[in-house]
Amino acid sequence: MGTSSALSFCSNTNVLLRPGIPISRTSICPPNLPFLVKDPHFVNRKIPMLKIFQVRSDSAGPKRKVYRQSQTQGPLSSVPVKDIASFIIPAGAFVVATFVLWKLMEKLLLPKPVKTSSLEDKPSGKGMKWSIAPGTNLLSGFGAKIERESKLKLNEFSKEIRVFTSVDMSGRNFGDEGLFFLAESLAYNQTAEEVNFTANGITADGIKAFDGVLQSNIALKTLNLSGNPFGDEGAKCLSEILKNNSGIQMLQLNSTDIGDEGAKAISDMLKINSTLLILELNNNIIDFSGFQSIAAALLENNTLQSLSLTGNYGGPLGASALAKGLEGNKTLRVLNLNGNSIGDEGVRILMSGLFERKGRIQHLDIGNNSISVKGAHRVADYVKRSKSLLLLNLYMNDIGDEGAEKMAEALKENRSVTNLDLGGNNIHTRGAIAIAQVLKDNNVITNLEFGYNPIGPEGAKAFADVLKFHGNVKVLSLGWCQIGVKGAEYIADSLKYNSTISTLDLRANGLRDEGAMLLARSLKVVNEVLTSLDLAFNEIRDEGAFSISQALKANEEVRLTSLNLASNLLTKLGKTALTDARDHVFEMTEKEIAINF
Repeated sequence: MGTSSALSFCSNTNVLLRPGIPISRTSICPPNLPFLVKDPHFVNRKIPMLKIFQVRSDSAGPKRKVYRQSQTQGPLSSVPVKDIASFIIPAGAFVVATFVLWKLMEKLLLPKPVKTSSLEDKPSGKGMKWSIAPGTNLLSGFGAKIERESKLKLNEFSKEIRVFTSVDMSGRNFGDEGLFFLAESLAYNQTAEEVNFTANGITADGIKAFDGVLQSNIALKTLNLSGNPFGDEGAKCLSEILKNNSGIQMLQLNSTDIGDEGAKAISDMLKINSTLLILELNNNIIDFSGFQSIAAALLENNTLQSLSLTGNYGGPLGASALAKGLEGNKTLRVLNLNGNSIGDEGVRILMSGLFERKGRIQHLDIGNNSISVKGAHRVADYVKRSKSLLLLNLYMNDIGDEGAEKMAEALKENRSVTNLDLGGNNIHTRGAIAIAQVLKDNNVITNLEFGYNPIGPEGAKAFADVLKFHGNVKVLSLGWCQIGVKGAEYIADSLKYNSTISTLDLRANGLRDEGAMLLARSLKVVNEVLTSLDLAFNEIRDEGAFSISQALKANEEVRLTSLNLASNLLTKLGKTALTDARDHVFEMTEKEIAINF
């Protein structure tokens, strides 16, 4: 049995509860306090022993309270109301105290919100400041100094447009507002012929700055807007403006997020515009539908000479659509379709379209298009019959040795191709020998890219033996061909007699010091044509560097102007030896050699 202290709730201060006396509803409290007696436990129950205080008032003297403790019985200790109150009151006090403490700590620890403005929550307007260095546009919160400097830079750019014929403003990030400011300088401008606005954060809204400007400007010949994310809407706006332009001949819109709708708008412009000669739409998101639109424009356009669609999503269907447009076009000379996954079927239809075409293609780039041996046969058939093709790029396909042999047969009859790129086609020694034999009787090919093919030492020997006294190859690229030290020996021996090769690329062939020393011996011999030698990624150490430096000092008639030894294993000693050799050559001959470590 517990004891507790309580005050009587009755108005009569002389009431005293005694043990063993039954109580009723009215014996405890008057009727105006019903909440204490509604519980049935309160009625007709004996009160257990409980410590109660009696309050008396003394009227004879000064007011004072006398407390007398007495023992009594009662049910107050088991009253549910009191149990609930004893739980709720401490819990409520705890919640209130916790809330007050949390609010206090929030004010003390959390920083006050700072009002900032950004390009994402606030549209650009008159408050925009332009950052001229690479970075993001600056806003008014950065201060008046930045604003003044930005405007001064824009004024300088504006003057450049009015003074120079070629102006490069790439990567300045002046945005739409800056373009509106600079576009005014292009209106009726008779000086600037080439303007580069690459990577400046220009959106579709910014393209509107050219409206009313390009229609009246007839001096501007080249406009480069690459790297600006204006998308289809910007392409539509620009196309409408260029319909009435009579000056621009070269338009570069690479990496601008143009899709099929933008391509359609451009094709509509091509049907009307009669001055544009070169159009670049590389690395966009143009699909089959966009290729169809451009193909339809080629049937009506009689001026466009170069079309670049590298890195889009044409596929076999896109190539097929383009082939139909090429059949009726007589002016296009350059076609770049690199990286469109057109495959063997796409290249078959494309070659058929070129066969039927009355016009002559001079540059054809179909690299990185998943072309295999089957597709190589179609390309070889076209090369065999073509009398106008100057450049053929099949880089990073998979034609293999059989495809290389088929190309070799075609090149024996072709007398127009000067630049041939067969790099990265999984061609081994057999295919290298077939192509090398073509060079024995072909004096037309001057640039041969054969890198990234595992031709090995024997493949290098096939080229070296032929080029020692035959061919007219000026640029030979054999990087990443696994030719090793033995292959370097064959090439070095060929350089002693060759009189045509001016640029030689032997990167990443595992030449090491032995290969570098073999090549150094050939550099001691008078070679009047070799000007550039690339030996990067070949594990060459100081010993190889010493041999090359001695060869440079020994040959006073050396023609070498560029030597790349980057990503080798040279220490300070090897680098110093090469630097001394470079300085010696300059002192003796006043010729500069650019050596890259």
